[in-house]
Amino acid sequence: MVQISYLILFCLLQPISLLSDSLALVPITNEQICGFAEHKSWDRLLNSFVDENGNVDYLGFKKESEVLNQYLEQLGSNTVNENWSREKKLAYYINLYNAATVKLILDNYPLASITDIKKPWDKAWIKYGGELISLGEIEHKILRKMNEPRIHFAINCASYSCPKLLNQAFTEEKLDKQLDKATKDFVNDPSRNIISENKVELSKIFKWYKKDFENNGTLIVYLNQYLKSSINPDAKIEYLKYNWSLNEIK
Repeated sequence: MVQISYLILFCLLQPISLLSDSLALVPITNEQICGFAEHKSWDRLLNSFVDENGNVDYLGFKKESEVLNQYLEQLGSNTVNENWSREKKLAYYINLYNAATVKLILDNYPLASITDIKKPWDKAWIKYGGELISLGEIEHKILRKMNEPRIHFAINCASYSCPKLLNQAFTEEKLDKQLDKATKDFVNDPSRNIISENKVELSKIFKWYKKDFENNGTLIVYLNQYLKSSINPDAKIEYLKYNWSLNEIK
């Protein structure tokens, strides 16, 4: 009972000295107690092993695989609370998806593509509370149902044509700005979308998930919110070949 009281006080009275004799008896971290609001260990890994272009140093990640495993264990043991804000839930699930994708690559490394792995998005192996879920479930049964199409530019499939893996963790406080930046970076990236006034060659993400982008108008209406140069409403749309090569730093 005394230990539980300390835990409650820890979250309610931040900041608080961790050097207190009484609190020092509780072997649990701030992230574990308060629900991973800042996802600090994941943020440190991303800062260390992902460059500004979203390319990944998987060999470096592999050396810190225990930190990654612990982070995923902590997420799996501290599942989403329905009282959390929408932003906090989105940040949790995006980080869970991306961290699990990196672990999947590390568990099968070296490889040329995530598609070399048998059913990478369908196998249920990610711990979430008392069950196991798949990457596909996180994406299709959770994130896509949260009515936030920008998630498609935040979750990463470990491939060059995918939206880049952001080299910082998503957080509740910064989520909207992070999602906006990820979306603008992706749609204006000429290696992923070729844009002109009357013709566009788009990433197949816009074909696969087209209905997610058309809740408030056409696909072109959606794109024009984020593009530096607008597209005509009747512009011709084609789709580029998708490059599934591993997004590894060369």
